[in-house]
Amino acid sequence: MPKIHFTAHDGTEQTVEAKAGMSLMEAAVQNSVVGIDADCGGSCACATCHVYIDPAFLPLTGTPDDMETSMLEFAEDVKETSRLSCQIIVSDVLEGMLVNTPESQ
Repeated sequence: MPKIHFTAHDGTEQTVEAKAGMSLMEAAVQNSVVGIDADCGGSCACATCHVYIDPAFLPLTGTPDDMETSMLEFAEDVKETSRLSCQIIVSDVLEGMLVNTPESQ
């Protein structure tokens, strides 16, 4: 199982083991990662699972589709590395990925 490293806006770090095939959001919620609210449960309808992906790993997460891009318009402090964690499927290539959570969702 790939290990994913989350860092909250206050610097708190948490490493979780994520099962391949689940979404990054599911892994975060199952491990109570601070800063991932996931209000819609992963249906790409709220942007409360907004995260920043380390640039080195960003190409490995796939390309956001139109729905994700549209939902990111509702997120605060969107950056080039912003993604919705519900739209990233964990795979072995994401081993060691660094993910930061925004100050607010």
